[in-house]
Amino acid sequence: QVQLVESGGGLVQPGGSLRLSCAASGSIVSINAMGWYRQAPGKQRELVATITSGGITNYADSVKGRFTISRDNAKNTVYLQMNSLKPEDTAVYYCNAQIKRRFGTPFTNYWGQGTQVTVSS
Repeated sequence: QVQLVESGGGLVQPGGSLRLSCAASGSIVSINAMGWYRQAPGKQRELVATITSGGITNYADSVKGRFTISRDNAKNTVYLQMNSLKPEDTAVYYCNAQIKRRFGTPFTNYWGQGTQVTVSS
């Protein structure tokens, strides 16, 4: 099947940086949009950033100017460069991808297992 594996999370001090990666593998015909979402304790999961297959990006207002999403279509990988991290960025970050596994089937959302990002001094 399809698997999304995130990496790069961890503990960082305020003002620091992290880069998250998410690689999709398995039976994949094509990938449409990819993105990053996050969920802080006691809060709803929220969109962080998305990127279309053509490279069009969208960011939550709270991360604009600090985070950058990118992708490598040849590697089926999406990245999230996070700079100037703030304590409020602390959350579990989830990778999402719209994946077509077989011709003639619709794109389906797949999610990674999540990676913890903690911003604290």
